[in-house]
Amino acid sequence: MSIYDPATYDFTTAIPPMMGRVRTALLNHLEEQLSPLDLKAADYVVLAILANGGSVTASSVCSFLSHDPGAMTRKIDALEKRGLVRRVRSAEDRRAIQLELTPEGKKLYPKALAIGVGVANDFLRGFTKAEARQLEGLLKRMLENADAATAVTAEGD
Repeated sequence: MSIYDPATYDFTTAIPPMMGRVRTALLNHLEEQLSPLDLKAADYVVLAILANGGSVTASSVCSFLSHDPGAMTRKIDALEKRGLVRRVRSAEDRRAIQLELTPEGKKLYPKALAIGVGVANDFLRGFTKAEARQLEGLLKRMLENADAATAVTAEGD
């Protein structure tokens, strides 16, 4: 079942372009709020992934953020230089390099998290908790559809 028809598609009110606008506004607001901590939105996401997932590879962080590997390497280098993350060899596979928060990163993360939660709440102002949970579910379904569409495209290559 198709939701949109090319003959009546309104780019100003359709969900995909509005999601892009929301994402841009969210990232801009998050960066503005994180500036006292000298963090960018992508820095915050890296810290959050490491705080919640322990030690992970740079490539998994890169995939989550949909970042270019070169840009991610520079991002990790900068966070490492600031003493917020460190690279360590995996105990399971000595070839693999894991990322983890340093004590300084663990100290900074709760401050960044409070800002991130505040920004999320700013964008959900006027929503009920039930509406926010419903939106989470709908977005999760869209991500599942995106994964399925990507898999079909990859199979056709």
